[in-house]
Amino acid sequence: MSYQVLSRKCRPQRFDEVVGQVHITRTLQNAIGMNRVAHVYLFAGPRGVGKTSTARILAKVLNCKNPTEKNPCNKC
Repeated sequence: MSYQVLSRKCRPQRFDEVVGQVHITRTLQNAIGMNRVAHVYLFAGPRGVGKTSTARILAKVLNCKNPTEKNPCNKC
């Protein structure tokens, strides 16, 4: 039985699951939908606001072969 840290187990997998950052996730989804993604995004803020989770979701959707509704498919 492998151990997985609670923060990785409960991490959001889609932009819809990120809590309290609607303005950020909407902006990123609009950029993805219009195919106008910038070269660099800087995620800054205090601990626990979702910087790493949002960055991981953004990386997954940019590398996804079949994104659904501007979210990663979580299969590829």
